[in-house]
Amino acid sequence: MFDFVRTHQKLMQIILALLIVPSFVLVGVSGVKLFGEDANTIAKVAGYPLTQQEWENAQRRQLDQMRQQMGKNFDQKAFDTPEFKQNVLDQLIAQRAVNAEIRSAHLTTSEQKVQEAISTQLPMLFKADGTFDKEQYLQILAAQGMNAGMHQEQVRHDLALQQVANGVELSGFVPRTVSKAISDFGSQEREVQEMALPVSQFLPNVKVTDDMVKAFYDKNAKLFEIPESAKIEYVVLNTDAVAAQAAVSDQEVASYYESNKKRFTSEEARRASHILIKGEGDKAAAKAKAEAVLAEVRKNPGDFAKIAKAKSDDPGSAAQGGDLDVLVKGSFVKPVEDAILKLKQGEISDLVESDFGYHIITVTELKPAHLKPLDEVKGDIAAEIKKQKAAKLYSEMSEQFTDTVFSDFESLKPVADKLKLKIETMEGVRRQPNPILGAAPFNNAKFLAALFSDDSLKNKRNTEAVEVAPQTLVSGRIVEFKPAAKKPLAEVEAAIKQQVALEEAVKAAKKAGEEKLAAARKSGDAAGFGEAKTISRAKADGINPAAVAAVMKADAAKLPAYVGVEIPGQGYGVYRINKVGQPAEQDAARREQEGQRINQIVAQQEMTGYIDALKQKAKVKILHPVATIKKQAE
Repeated sequence: MFDFVRTHQKLMQIILALLIVPSFVLVGVSGVKLFGEDANTIAKVAGYPLTQQEWENAQRRQLDQMRQQMGKNFDQKAFDTPEFKQNVLDQLIAQRAVNAEIRSAHLTTSEQKVQEAISTQLPMLFKADGTFDKEQYLQILAAQGMNAGMHQEQVRHDLALQQVANGVELSGFVPRTVSKAISDFGSQEREVQEMALPVSQFLPNVKVTDDMVKAFYDKNAKLFEIPESAKIEYVVLNTDAVAAQAAVSDQEVASYYESNKKRFTSEEARRASHILIKGEGDKAAAKAKAEAVLAEVRKNPGDFAKIAKAKSDDPGSAAQGGDLDVLVKGSFVKPVEDAILKLKQGEISDLVESDFGYHIITVTELKPAHLKPLDEVKGDIAAEIKKQKAAKLYSEMSEQFTDTVFSDFESLKPVADKLKLKIETMEGVRRQPNPILGAAPFNNAKFLAALFSDDSLKNKRNTEAVEVAPQTLVSGRIVEFKPAAKKPLAEVEAAIKQQVALEEAVKAAKKAGEEKLAAARKSGDAAGFGEAKTISRAKADGINPAAVAAVMKADAAKLPAYVGVEIPGQGYGVYRINKVGQPAEQDAARREQEGQRINQIVAQQEMTGYIDALKQKAKVKILHPVATIKKQAE
């Protein structure tokens, strides 16, 4: 069975996808228990209990799905939150409410529809003659702990659910006039003129006094704070340190090699090609044609690939001269595979009959099994033995490490001398891990908490042995501690003057800009403004993004319209809006996509509202809020 599953991994993925219920349906109808509530019941929906075990199973399923989707980027801690757990419970309740509606509305699906759905979902299970490979179907289901009846009931339930979803979502649509208005709003263009008042224009006139500098220094004390830090010593006991003390003899390597020769033996590899003459229709005629091709191949064995390209009925290999690649056991029908395994390199087979027709086979490449010599693998074996010895030695040394750093707490030298470890030093260490230092042994939250504990700070004693990673222990001590301090004003005065000058210049630019804005609104002319530019939400044409946002949302009912914008750190801008319109050429594809997206949003809202109504109808009762539920013992 396991070989079958491995051989049909792609098909297994499709079956698994079919068995995963839509987004808010985490378990099927069969998962609902019909008896009363107990201490394990966390909610009731339409009178049916929802148990803690079902809720925890649903969490595991969602985590497994996320793990498969995210791969190496998956971090389970990111999902270990009350919000995630509450979301899973909400989904389960929604599913139960929908299931209750399906039952009360007596929604069902005919046997014919179920079979059609399975046929549509699993086209790869149909043989060349059009018959459904039931045996393969049952094997795949059995590997998932299901039978045909269970799968068909799941499909039947999904189709009923689809009836409900389609009925609700299809009712959610937006009239074309509304969709067009929304799309017009997004693509709107505005012709504007800019009057820029850059901060550089006002800087020369700014006068920064000592009082202004002192006020900024006092008000922003945290900007000038030097965090506490320490110079530390630390020792690390890990497998690398232990491995350096684990010796491996030539005799041990030779003995390991003799006991594990199979591990160093590469299996035989066979590459084959074939010519297929299909046996459809007149079988006798097909066989006669195959015999003729075989005679031609035997006469000209060097032209096998050329003949395969011209006469093979196998569309998958004919173009490659009949090449079937290197044989993977179990990948070909049995008579073909058996023939490949019997042939010598370059030998031409007799006709081999299978369900597909008649095959003419040759082995184009044959690499016999090969045992790597000891000299070739000696280094790998020594490393493996050393690793095994180090694991055992680490267990012994870790106890000595833990005891020594505790008993000789005033120095790390005793443990370093005893276990042949190196004392490392590091300056500028702080209470929290530094992202720049990554996985450095001392850059660990648990170790730093021990290092900056009261006992370690006051008495300069060794920390306990802290496990910062699997088979990695660290102990350290503070050599020198610098408490948090504030940089002297003289040290930061120049930087403060620059910052204050910039802030004052921005204020002056804003004041001048607001005066220009008021004057422009009063006069209504374009004096002092630059050239006209046509901008949109997607096209800034050199205008600052903050200004574009303000211009596009400004009231343009009466033109010309004016708007003033403070541009952080850069100054102030006054903008004159002359025209409002649509692009000369509309992007039809974008408008179509926007229309579809708008309808999807409305449909989703309709479905959300419908489910909320079903929850009320089902009289959902929460017996135990998520925050009060403790995880069951495994």
